[in-house]
Amino acid sequence: MRPPRKQEFGIKHASGSLIHYRPPVSTSSQRRHSAVVPSVLTFAVIVASGGLLLMIEKGMLNSVENPSPRANGKRVDYRSRHNNPAVDVESQILQEIRNRTIKSMCGQRNTAHSVWSLSPLQRKILLQHILVNDEHRFLYCYVPKVACSNWKRVLKVLSGALANVDVKVKMDHRADLLFLSDFSPDQIRHRLLHYFKFTFVREPMARLLSAYRNKFGEIEAYQRKYGAEIVRRYRKGYAKSKKIAGNDVTLTEFVRYLIDEDPERMNEHWMPIYNLCQPCAIQYDFIGSYERLESDAAYVLERVGAPQHVRFPERQTWYRPVTKETLHYYLCTVPQKFLKELLPKYILDFSLFGYPLPNTTSEYCRH
Repeated sequence: MRPPRKQEFGIKHASGSLIHYRPPVSTSSQRRHSAVVPSVLTFAVIVASGGLLLMIEKGMLNSVENPSPRANGKRVDYRSRHNNPAVDVESQILQEIRNRTIKSMCGQRNTAHSVWSLSPLQRKILLQHILVNDEHRFLYCYVPKVACSNWKRVLKVLSGALANVDVKVKMDHRADLLFLSDFSPDQIRHRLLHYFKFTFVREPMARLLSAYRNKFGEIEAYQRKYGAEIVRRYRKGYAKSKKIAGNDVTLTEFVRYLIDEDPERMNEHWMPIYNLCQPCAIQYDFIGSYERLESDAAYVLERVGAPQHVRFPERQTWYRPVTKETLHYYLCTVPQKFLKELLPKYILDFSLFGYPLPNTTSEYCRH
């Protein structure tokens, strides 16, 4: 007689393949995943948002009235510095999809609906990732590996700390920047209520790959602190080794490390966007995309009243983009069983921000 199978659940990927998830069995695993594994509603929202994105691709939303790009329902004149009406309409539709998805997801009872209903650790992480500009009255929740260094340059130009965004200077990620955590509770409440609030998001796996290539391929401090520990944990024969450079961590080893980490205690470069910026606790007026960085950044600068000479920096010549082909190559080097365990850690980033789950089936990886 066949033993009863563990409970599984799955959703259909846009390509038609079914992705299954099997809940972990150990108590420690259940505790680790409980903070991020969503309810059935989450998966329904993924399906719905994925369907809306497909509608956009097929041009089925052309007759829909342009919705507001702002989450609070107030209409804003979208005067992009590029002044492309087609781009404006598409951006507004994407914003509306995200707004409706976030509203549905965040309507659940067990979700924190304000900064003050977050746990002390959650609130600390959030307030330390929100940058403040009082002159132009805006709050920006920065997400590492989503062009945050360039946004920090913009903030420094607006505050007068930098002459322009092209000044050749090593980025200090704290100097000349004002964080929401620097203010008293009353001052925080005032700014949350009256300032324009925005953040930028990125396809979760592309963001992770960018962090992996940058931190373990280029930054010695990360190789020593995280890389060496990852090798000791997940590479056979290295558990007791003292001399580990940590500069040759494989993506599979990094994924296994992420699976075992508590999302609320991860390094900010691979912490889920949901945990960094808490989109249920803060009603963002605009959520831009890394994939639409140029036009979305132009909109934000227009919206906050930045002077015309202040522009968003162009990508550096040394920048190595994560293309679809690059992402496909790297993800297909990781055993499917590990990717299936990893995805629930970032499922809220996929679902809330309208990104389809990656196709990592054997058939897909053969192409």
